Amino acid sequence: MPRVLIIEDDQIMAIALRDGLESEDYAVEVQSDGPSGLRAAMEKEFDLIVLDVMLPKLSGFDVCKQIRAA
Repeated sequence: MPRVLIIEDDQIMAIALRDGLESEDYAVEVQSDGPSGLRAAMEKEFDLIVLDVMLPKLSGFDVCKQIRAA
């Protein structure tokens, strides 16, 4: 089962994305801010990361830079 990480602070958007992906048989994890999303991305393996740009505490751009650097 493909694994997807959603890093999204808008709860309604995160739920809609999660529900849509799970209905297509993806395993989905949702994080709601930059630091927790970055931690999840570094600790676990995902096939896809859906990343919001405007996140609290750490922007999506910074999260992306740190994931790529690792």
